[in-house]
Amino acid sequence: MTEKEKNTEKAAEEQPEETLKEEKETEKPFEKQETEEEPVEKAAETEAEEEEKPAEKEVKPAKEKKVEEEEEIVEEKTFTVPLSKALIMPPRKRTPRAIRMVKSFITKHMKLEAKKPEEGEEEEEAPRLTISNEVNEKLWGKGIEKPPRKIRVRATKDKDGNVTVYLAEGD
Repeated sequence: MTEKEKNTEKAAEEQPEETLKEEKETEKPFEKQETEEEPVEKAAETEAEEEEKPAEKEVKPAKEKKVEEEEEIVEEKTFTVPLSKALIMPPRKRTPRAIRMVKSFITKHMKLEAKKPEEGEEEEEAPRLTISNEVNEKLWGKGIEKPPRKIRVRATKDKDGNVTVYLAEGD
């Protein structure tokens, strides 16, 4: 190394220390201002906290509902969905076809077909198939032209007959 390079490195090392000293000096006046305004802010904060406490109590039941929904799972299966036939399509239509293939595979294997109402019965809401965001991201990970050849998924059916598809653990 030449002397010029050494000098520039020393100057670069010294410069951050100087800026730190300047920052510390600028912070001190702000600290004093905050202490003067604290009594007013504390009163406002206590009022705000009192208002927030009831809101927190409302959030807890929502968490309990999620736990209850998880307990309502009637059936859970893990599948490896083959997607190699999606490559038959033109390049810009492959991943959309892979999505349709996952939907049809899960519909078939989880027996999701809607029951036909008999005479005198009202139509019930058809069971829904929901694909999680993780599965969608896995399929679209390499873009529209290169979907994966196969994907491992975990399908869960709740008591209403709705099926949700998640990415299998370890994938």
